Amino acid sequence: MDHSTTRRTLLAGATGTLAAGLLAACTPGAGAPHDSATPVPSRSVTPSPSPTRTLTPTPTPSRPALTRSPLPLGTVTGLPEGTPGIAWTVDDGASSDVVAAYARFAAGAGTRLTFFVNGARPSWTEHAELLGPLVASGQVQLGNHTWDHPALTKLGDQAIQDELMRNHEFIERTFGVDARPYFRPPFGYHDARVDRAAAAVGYTTPLLWYGTLADSGDITADQVVGFAEQWFQPAHIVIGHANFPGTIGALPRLHALLEQRHLTTYTLDDVFSR
Repeated sequence: MDHSTTRRTLLAGATGTLAAGLLAACTPGAGAPHDSATPVPSRSVTPSPSPTRTLTPTPTPSRPALTRSPLPLGTVTGLPEGTPGIAWTVDDGASSDVVAAYARFAAGAGTRLTFFVNGARPSWTEHAELLGPLVASGQVQLGNHTWDHPALTKLGDQAIQDELMRNHEFIERTFGVDARPYFRPPFGYHDARVDRAAAAVGYTTPLLWYGTLADSGDITADQVVGFAEQWFQPAHIVIGHANFPGTIGALPRLHALLEQRHLTTYTLDDVFSR
């Protein structure tokens, strides 16, 4: 995923700003990580997690109490107005090293994250043991980003459902959780037909974003932090990617920025009742 433009539907009057903020978030292009992804295993193959060290998550820092809001109908691009923090979401998983770094970062800092998983990426299987305690505790939430990242608007209804359900089964089998109702359409590409097909298999909420770390491509840690300075704002859903090493070096500075701005991190389930 490289660059994309979408529209914010929850915060009125921000359309112009949003267009700029969504650049480089989720659009296909030559050299994108998906283009060089490891070949997708056949459906009959059940990957075995590689041995890895299990971390005991650090107790999550105290968070401002929230009264969970009913989940809005349709596409969600932001948190309810007045939410004193952000939903930090992370897509793809093209880099096993970045997935591991995010897991260790979350365990150490108590940061709450929502990963939108492509099950075809080996990183999620390789680090299932590392992520497992974070998922089980609710500190990390998992959403559905399809099995291998196609543009859903180019698929028929059955193929859309197959992509979502193959990934759904992978998440359930590997982590023991049900990712419904949230799905993130690859590249942000969806329409009414895609949404109906997804809803028919329980994925009723397309989850987009309002701000990006722009790290779907290979950028530096300084650049990642620069985008965070722009988009780490109250009530924003911010999209990042577990694809390139620049993200790893940025993580401690992103944590410091959140502390400096007194911003809490929330999963989607922290904020919305299903």
